[in-house]
Amino acid sequence: MKSDALPDKNAPLIATSKIIARIPGLSELLGQPVLHHTRVKEACTCSGVIAWGLKPSATVAAIFAQRHNLALLRLEDGFLRSVALGSNEPPLSIVLDDIGIYYDASKPSRLEKLIPHALTAEQRYRAQELICAWRAARVSKYNHAREYTAQLLEPYILVIDQVAGDISISSGLADKSSFQRMLAAALNENPKCTVVIKTHPDVLIGRKQGYFDLAALANEPRLMIIAENIHPVSLIKHATAIYCVTSQIGFEGLLWGKRVHTFGMPFYAGWGLTSDVLAVPERRHPVTLENLTYAALIAYPRYIDPETKQRCEPERLIAWMGLQRKMRERFPAIIDAIGFSLYKKPIVRRFFQGSQVFFDRNPIEGPEHATLAVWRRDAVSTTINPSNLIQLEDGFIRSVGLGADLIPPLSWAMDTRGIYFDATRPSDLEHILQHGVFDIELTARAESLRERLVAHELTKYNVGTSRWHPPENCSEPKQSIILVPGQVESDASLSLGAPVIRKNIDLLQAVRTANPSSYIIYKPHPDVVAGLRRTGQHEDQASYWCDEIVIEVSMGNLLAQVDEIHTLTSLTGFEALLRGKKVVCYGLPFYAGWGLTEDKLSLERRTRKLSLNELVAGVLILYPTYISRTTGKFTTPERVLDELLDWREHNTPTLPWWRKGLRLLLKMEIRVKDFIGETSESTPFYSYFIRKFWHHP
Repeated sequence: MKSDALPDKNAPLIATSKIIARIPGLSELLGQPVLHHTRVKEACTCSGVIAWGLKPSATVAAIFAQRHNLALLRLEDGFLRSVALGSNEPPLSIVLDDIGIYYDASKPSRLEKLIPHALTAEQRYRAQELICAWRAARVSKYNHAREYTAQLLEPYILVIDQVAGDISISSGLADKSSFQRMLAAALNENPKCTVVIKTHPDVLIGRKQGYFDLAALANEPRLMIIAENIHPVSLIKHATAIYCVTSQIGFEGLLWGKRVHTFGMPFYAGWGLTSDVLAVPERRHPVTLENLTYAALIAYPRYIDPETKQRCEPERLIAWMGLQRKMRERFPAIIDAIGFSLYKKPIVRRFFQGSQVFFDRNPIEGPEHATLAVWRRDAVSTTINPSNLIQLEDGFIRSVGLGADLIPPLSWAMDTRGIYFDATRPSDLEHILQHGVFDIELTARAESLRERLVAHELTKYNVGTSRWHPPENCSEPKQSIILVPGQVESDASLSLGAPVIRKNIDLLQAVRTANPSSYIIYKPHPDVVAGLRRTGQHEDQASYWCDEIVIEVSMGNLLAQVDEIHTLTSLTGFEALLRGKKVVCYGLPFYAGWGLTEDKLSLERRTRKLSLNELVAGVLILYPTYISRTTGKFTTPERVLDELLDWREHNTPTLPWWRKGLRLLLKMEIRVKDFIGETSESTPFYSYFIRKFWHHP
């Protein structure tokens, strides 16, 4: 049961409105090309004319369709539309109606034809599952606002105001008086309940008109007015009943199992599921909630996957929207960010979607218990209350290219307890690994993710194109090949996670001493190779303690060829574990102490023994935050892998001129420091431009 009955799906559709023709993703949603009518020479080559609902522009489309004897197809936003409002984002779902339009109760519509259609057992079960998914994801038509968190005096009745002049009101056989009757009924029929009026936020500040006189109602003791821009789910979920005229909130109330009273004739009224004041059109007869749900959310609308830009089913969009809802509510509504460069500020905002971010605000201007976001804890005073601190750092699957080259990240660690590389205190990651629940579904997902990473040789930065092969002189069966990854010696992961050995040369010496007959490879850190970070102390003597130094080799390829990895705290150790390699830790990286590595040091807090898939689940699925390159919104590690593969395939290896200029400035600054013997990260010679724009850590 679908509503996709069009005359010819191979022929284009005509849009008489240029604005409609240019809606992103419209052709994919409709499954047909869409052309503005001025570009069409012969109307007979098209299968129909599209119009937007009952807007004035639809009249032009109707005349054009009649003149050329073409079908008129009316479009409207779907009932699960987008994250942001329509003025800010294109729709991710639309409805296409060849009969009327769903909110016009004076005439039949395609939705009205679909609702009473008999469902199979499979379709009925799918509708039930979809209702459960809708509730679990806590979605609504729009999904950008935060949920209402203030305490409401229960029991309460939810009354929905609407913006004056909304076409769904007159088309739903209602008018201004309908709202007065609705409020009077809510008060009279529920004498022991508080009546909560939800009105549009623009009504309270005078931008738009609602149907209630808020000033006159302010002194009514049983009334509570909410005009904030909030996500409606919590209000719906805890309401005793919902009173509305034609608002979609009534339909969502039915999905949440609420009693819904209507004072107009919206698409969900008149089917025996609501208490209706108006006379029910003869066309409508009692149906089940499953019928209404299947028609309104499955058969009638079309959906587009925001990440692949292909048609999808509602289950996929609900899951994606649910992820947006979950991630947008993680942190407080206001975040104060300290010490971020111009380059990083938009990235901070992207990862804190759902919160309003203020940068370097005067403490007097902010709240007393502000939540602070910093790039690692060393960016702020240690006197800051850790419970109000969010530390940020690059994630473990980051990009194609170096962060030092201003390549934007696809993942960040956003830690409220500490940060994953700081072994001196617990972190969110350590808490997940020590106390998390890793069920079969999660570990299976982790196993699949790990296998894909290994198969495609993906790592954190995905740089280097050369391949490496073991030399002939190390082919003896007893001679193991050991990789020692270099690290940036000024990096905080060494000062906070390597209490004994902290220098690359000292690590190499220790590895050579313990493994005199092994073939040892040293790979300097890519930032050091690029000249963007300082060479380690005496690192130029590395060749005395290893058999080979490799530079431009892909880390994924190199890990596949070696037998062991000996490291201080490098992420390479974790990447080696993914590939089933032996890892020896001389420091306390986040992946040490869980029974998967050979550890030279111990950490008493880590007492749990994990399987490799449990470690992967915690490190790559539960801990990081991922942002899609395609949508700029939250995503999953699986989708990030897809995007990384596409990015790597189409990546331009040559840096643009402005990145080359930044590299040159930073290299000059490093050389000046080396010349004067300066060891700190901040000197009078440090480029003002780099410090303000790049803010290289």
